[in-house]
Amino acid sequence: MPDFLLPDLGEGLTEAEVIAWRVRPGDHVAIDQVIAEVETAKAVVEVPVPYAGTVARLHAEPGTVVSVGQPLVTITAEEPATGLREPGVVVPGPAAASEAAGGEAAGADPSGSVLIGYGTTAAPARARRHRRRALAGAPAGPPPPDPAPAVPADSVPADSVPASSAPANPAGAAGGGPTGPAQADSLPAAPGPGRPGRLAVVSPLVRKEARDAGLDLASLTGTGPDGLVRRQDVRRAIAARDAGPATAPIPHSGTAPGNGTAPVSGTAPGNGTPPGNDAAPDAGTAGGGAGERRVPLRGARRVAAEKLSRSRREIPEATVWVDADATALVETRAALNAADPARPVSLLALLARFALAGLRRFPELNARIEGDEIVLPGRVNLGFAAQTAHGLVVPVVPDAHRLATRDLSAQLAQRAVAARERRLAPADLAGGTFTVNNYGMFGVDGSAAIINYPEVAILGMGRVIDRPWVVGGGLAVRKVTELTLAFDHRACDGGTAGGFLRYVADCIESPATAIGDM
Repeated sequence: MPDFLLPDLGEGLTEAEVIAWRVRPGDHVAIDQVIAEVETAKAVVEVPVPYAGTVARLHAEPGTVVSVGQPLVTITAEEPATGLREPGVVVPGPAAASEAAGGEAAGADPSGSVLIGYGTTAAPARARRHRRRALAGAPAGPPPPDPAPAVPADSVPADSVPASSAPANPAGAAGGGPTGPAQADSLPAAPGPGRPGRLAVVSPLVRKEARDAGLDLASLTGTGPDGLVRRQDVRRAIAARDAGPATAPIPHSGTAPGNGTAPVSGTAPGNGTPPGNDAAPDAGTAGGGAGERRVPLRGARRVAAEKLSRSRREIPEATVWVDADATALVETRAALNAADPARPVSLLALLARFALAGLRRFPELNARIEGDEIVLPGRVNLGFAAQTAHGLVVPVVPDAHRLATRDLSAQLAQRAVAARERRLAPADLAGGTFTVNNYGMFGVDGSAAIINYPEVAILGMGRVIDRPWVVGGGLAVRKVTELTLAFDHRACDGGTAGGFLRYVADCIESPATAIGDM
């Protein structure tokens, strides 16, 4: 009975949360049949199975986070895999899949496209040899810089799920993590003792986190089976080092303190716990008392948290703003919609249209920083902030500068609906070069927005409200909005940013005049 492992879904993703199963134990499945919906850090993805047969076991309940390379479903196979054709999760040819999996599909016949990181036959021998070398007395030192992107099932203990997303201990044992769905029966709950002289680290996430923190993995005592070093072991060591000798180690199930996001575990960075107590407090009893809830940072929320934190850490941003008389803009939009009600134009689309015209004059704002260079793309992939029930996402409209205003408005509306319904593919959220944001929909006038890394600027528009305004030397009631531009001071100076924002404001105040430049 082959185990179908969670494949590498591309985009550097290392885990996914099971949202829903499309099959049950006992169901017959065909090759390429979708068996589950999983949410990655970027999108909800349908997962097809490369086997035909009968479902014998589901290895995770809905809500469980599964790492790449861990068993997803067991099937009594009837025939070998022949490939998958789901968009976004395939690569051409079995050779590419074998390379992504870290081994060779020995004896496999060419079968067209296969899942990224998932071969057409059994677990690759080369990856197994790599696993044995890693466990058989490897010398102490820094972990290898480029771990294999996928690990076969027989070399990935189920307890190596990252601690930030591991389900709660179903038996309620001490040391349980944050509140979550019941743990799948394939994931062992009790850690085993470490074995001296062996360095057991499987998860690339563990290696990377230790490397980034400057920790020697050989100096850590693993709490997983056979001395496996888990993510919580690395974070406990980081917390102990940062807290100093007077504070006991604190296991964190969320993001390590100091990276710009708050720990999920509920223990404040640096607070510590009484000496000898190295277990995180149980959810619902720590800090806030009765009624406290824990919401794990997963999927789109976690990606947004990581990108925004990185933006704050790395980008020396500045913000400029200006009030603009939007009376003519509102009138222009009403005239456009009256002329063709079937193809309406939104205020955000008009703002985006003026921003695209401004970027032709000030291309430095449609750039990114790479090392000591400013890279100026030859196209504008326009991102826009979309608030959804599952977090903030930034869908991207590629080549937005080539679209007519009505087409641009339609693209923005379609992607906003797809974002709310969780139908966006990873490619729909990648590659943006400039972002616009209509935060006026929240009833606020202004905002110092955070730049969407690795972009260098974000333009926002506040609510349009009636205000007293000087017109022709006298006071009048006008439709006024506030525009703000946050920009990376490495990419341009205040003159460029101010010139761009003033140009967009002039377009809003006099759309008829702006048409001459579009």
